[in-house]
Amino acid sequence: MGQRIFPAEWARQSGVAFTFPHANSDWGPYLEIVIPTFVEIITLVSRHEKVLVVCQDAELVSTLLKDAVQENLILVELPSNDTWARDHSAITILEEGHPSLLDFIFNGWGLKFPANHDNLITKRLQAKGIFGDLAVHTYGLAIEGGALESDGTGTLLTTSECLLSPNRNPHLNREMTENTLREILGVNRFLWLDHGYLAGDDTDSHIDTLARFCSEDTIVYVSCDDKEDEHYESLKAMECQLKTFARSDGSPYNLVPLPMAPARFHPEGYRLPATYANFLIINGAVLLPVYGDPKQDDMAVRVIQKCFPNRKIHPVDCNSLILQHGSLHCITMQFPEGVL
Repeated sequence: MGQRIFPAEWARQSGVAFTFPHANSDWGPYLEIVIPTFVEIITLVSRHEKVLVVCQDAELVSTLLKDAVQENLILVELPSNDTWARDHSAITILEEGHPSLLDFIFNGWGLKFPANHDNLITKRLQAKGIFGDLAVHTYGLAIEGGALESDGTGTLLTTSECLLSPNRNPHLNREMTENTLREILGVNRFLWLDHGYLAGDDTDSHIDTLARFCSEDTIVYVSCDDKEDEHYESLKAMECQLKTFARSDGSPYNLVPLPMAPARFHPEGYRLPATYANFLIINGAVLLPVYGDPKQDDMAVRVIQKCFPNRKIHPVDCNSLILQHGSLHCITMQFPEGVL
């Protein structure tokens, strides 16, 4: 097996994958408000690159996506349990410069939810020829894309809460997890966050809700300055740990705080996991989730624009997405050049 590289999200992309909501998913009661959000995001991405949409009814979805760039749409009818493409999609690595797809187990974030259909989406897409003759390597490990942040040069940023969850890979401790991911992903450095969470999050603290690479030397992270907020202590501890991280040459990271998103609540009363860290980097742009608080949203836009000065920032209201405990990055998976 040749040299492997786990590319950063800002590497040139061939497209982004989505799994469209339907009446038999958990989105059933919310379809009227969530479908327009999916349509807006897919349409935006289609203006920059290809979009692969797994759906139940391609004719219906095609009608909904009438304003998207049609030649960039790939609609594939397949059964699905839910819509979190970040976590059930293949993860792409480069092997001697050529893309290979890694198909891990998706077990509903540690056996919390049914995932029998979602876990088979990559294999079924491969069987339909969507990935051409690209190799798809299958691994008996439960790993989700939202748990992995790569700088593209061998460093992996992740959380111990998720990656060491006993309901995912109970046979692996931290050292064994590192050795396994070194071999599979080609990474050689691990930055483990042991603090930080969001109320209402089902993922056991996916890294893409808390801290993200914006470049090889810059990490943007959720900060909380309100001592009355339940997240204050945990996020302050996360911030302190981030300050101890160093790059491979020993230099410190450029750490950029993101504002805490406004508190949003489910109709049943519990807090939802709103976060500005759940942005998606695509060719020439960044899609940023916002939540209808002009002051906080504007601050987040300015922070992300500063981190990505050469990309257009598209704010997207994601209040509908957090009703099912995820946000913008969670419903997407980017594929580097050469996949679609």
